[in-house]
Amino acid sequence: MSPHTSKKALDGGWGWVIIVACFMAQFLAYGSPQSVGILYPEWLHAFQEGKGMTAWVGSLVSGVGLIASPVCSACVDNFGARPVSIFSGVMVAGGLMLSAFAPNVQFLIFSYGIVVGLGCGLVYAATLTITCQYFDKRRGLALGMVTTGTSVGGFLYATAQNELIVLFGLEGCLLIIGALALNLMACAGFMRPLNMPGYYLKQKAALERTKEPLFKKPPADDLKTTPGTAEKNLAVKDHLITIDAKDITTPDNKGGFMAGLAVVKIIKKKRQAYSKYMHSTADFLHDRNFMALCIAIFLFSLGAFPPVLFMEDVAQSEGLIDEVRIIPLVSIVAITTGVGKLTLGMLADMRWINSVFLYAFTLLGTGTALLLIPISKSYVGLQVLSAVVGFFSGNWSLTSYITTKIVGLDKLTQAHGILMFFGGFGIMLGPPVVGWFFDWTQSYDLAFYFSGGSVLLGGVTLFLCALPCWDKKKADIDRPDIQYTSNCDKVASVA
Repeated sequence: MSPHTSKKALDGGWGWVIIVACFMAQFLAYGSPQSVGILYPEWLHAFQEGKGMTAWVGSLVSGVGLIASPVCSACVDNFGARPVSIFSGVMVAGGLMLSAFAPNVQFLIFSYGIVVGLGCGLVYAATLTITCQYFDKRRGLALGMVTTGTSVGGFLYATAQNELIVLFGLEGCLLIIGALALNLMACAGFMRPLNMPGYYLKQKAALERTKEPLFKKPPADDLKTTPGTAEKNLAVKDHLITIDAKDITTPDNKGGFMAGLAVVKIIKKKRQAYSKYMHSTADFLHDRNFMALCIAIFLFSLGAFPPVLFMEDVAQSEGLIDEVRIIPLVSIVAITTGVGKLTLGMLADMRWINSVFLYAFTLLGTGTALLLIPISKSYVGLQVLSAVVGFFSGNWSLTSYITTKIVGLDKLTQAHGILMFFGGFGIMLGPPVVGWFFDWTQSYDLAFYFSGGSVLLGGVTLFLCALPCWDKKKADIDRPDIQYTSNCDKVASVA
């Protein structure tokens, strides 16, 4: 698309179709992982493993995809959102169906935790990247609407999985949910690329620079091929698939020597690209605000994710309920998370609100609610605290927005991948740690005090690092590569 067309496509037009497609993609991919708390008691009963071991399934399905975010983001950059979403649909559906035949928890860790988790990571990277490309002024609202798909999916899937387990058993439930996930490939069809991915640009350049057209129909009297013609065309095609156009060399008498030079040149280019990637990563980690955001997301993920997995087991362990209710606590967390994503996304678009401080405030609210869970001794109290935790957990819609403010849209994909790596690492560790606390003390009290303290520490760290007073000593340093549009942008950037 031309620059003029790309500019007109922002904040409207096909962008609304992109929002619907991305919403449904996250709904189908994250519906079961977000309501894994319904499956957790069933797995405990079926396999008779400890809570810490079984918790690895739920933690990996959310953590692996985020840890692999740099790889997932690189896939989206090179191949585009549409092919990545199609492939992720196969992974999510295949992992869910494979989990129906799991003989033990170790197999579930692979099929549900790793395979489904990687598929969800690919969906997350693809949907967020293409949404940021289509929206500029309304980016906060658009991201909030898209990421609400995970919350709506968690809300509906929690009730659906509960009923499907009653009707068809655990195996039948996973097979049906896996079949629904195949619709991810239909959602991918609407993800029309606004800009051509890097892989296709390389192939297009290679085709344009090739001296001999590969698919030109030969004249009728020239259908006879000379020896070596087919091999020559196949060799050229192989070059187009594996290397850039500038690396293609015409065959000559020194073919072997030139081929060796081409291989050395390719290796050198890949090494330079890797060095450039590592250098830019180091630059991100030297940014005070970005590093504080990474630490805050790690601590938030470490402490705030376990309630989603353990909330139903907490209510049953305390004797507050005998079985899962029609609207379980997981559904309350999911639906209030969706409301939080929309609300926080709209607040982030307001120029007089500092998005970094807003994110820090959500962490402080989540940590306070987690500390109150052990004190609450009624099911109604758990419902209220679940709603509070869910609403403030909607701050996931702010991560891409804040990252764009700090590093810019051009570096969003790489920076967001690094950020999600920290978040995934925290999500992967959180539930097993809480499960081990319960296995050790036979109570969730100490586990939730640990979770709440971790989230509070993350909020305080981000709030202190984002204070403008840190920038006063460096106010005179010239930064021509960053253009500030408001005081809020200054707080969210490096002085």
